[in-house]
Amino acid sequence: MKILKWGFIGCGEVTEKKSGPAFSEVEGSGVVAVMSRQEQRARLYAITHGIPKWYTDAQQLIDDPDVNAIYVATPPSSHATFAIMAMKAGKPVYVEKPLAASYEDCARVNSISERTGVPCFVAYYRRYLPYFLRVKQIVDEGVIGHVLNVQVRFAVPPRELDYNHPENLPWRLQPDISGGGYFYDLAPHQLDLLQTMFGVILDAEGFSTNRAHLYQAEDTVSACFRFENGLSGSGMWCFVAHESAREDRIEIIGDRGKLLFSVFDYAPIQLYTSEGTQQIVVPNPPYVQFPLIKNVIEHLQGLSVCSCTSVSATPVNWAMDRILGKI
Repeated sequence: MKILKWGFIGCGEVTEKKSGPAFSEVEGSGVVAVMSRQEQRARLYAITHGIPKWYTDAQQLIDDPDVNAIYVATPPSSHATFAIMAMKAGKPVYVEKPLAASYEDCARVNSISERTGVPCFVAYYRRYLPYFLRVKQIVDEGVIGHVLNVQVRFAVPPRELDYNHPENLPWRLQPDISGGGYFYDLAPHQLDLLQTMFGVILDAEGFSTNRAHLYQAEDTVSACFRFENGLSGSGMWCFVAHESAREDRIEIIGDRGKLLFSVFDYAPIQLYTSEGTQQIVVPNPPYVQFPLIKNVIEHLQGLSVCSCTSVSATPVNWAMDRILGKI
């Protein structure tokens, strides 16, 4: 069995709570190096998690002969650069979502992956969580009949950091780093799930506005889209709503019922049919990226096949860029 020895580029919150520990819980896999531009953060992270090496330069980590796979956990603007560096060095890479800060950068990543033959995977881990697999099962089994329409509704109040001076805003609100505002950070998970169920989005249009003027990025987005199977859908995202409007919901409407579920809250799945209403509770693992990371590792070990590749992730960026008018 091939032993995967991972190097982390970036060691922020996502590696602490969602992904990092999973790399060492899969047989034949471990973390041997970590990198951050901040020396103190890299050193402390390595000591805290028992990682042998730490770096402040990404190229040095990639060139480390003890590292044979790379996890990119930085903001989106650097995803393409680090992924391409890793693949050119012959090392497979697992990239946080979205794949890049633009559809154009996604295409660059795919080109290098094809040219080098080195795989690139993307952290759309919700595809593999039991909660969403149950949603997909209900749809695939025709419990709500022929699907007619799908609607995404998401609204949250501003976060405390959103009121910061422009120079101190979180990176998610800096389009040159994130690709957009909170829409570019959160909508990828929703759109990826829907494309997993209904196929690639072929048409997408949208209107993005800034209603609260707390920052420069869009804070409210409306969109409509059409999947390759002909299904149409719509979405509304508002990141400056009143608390009373808080909502995290996707509604799938069929000719025999409807299905409601959340993407971030994991609220009980609600199933409505002529037989009545059901609330379905499906727990997820403690480290939510574990099922996907396990599949990626087993793919690299030749034990399985992981379909969560950069190619499969790219249509999400295309749809978002269309909705935001970037392309």
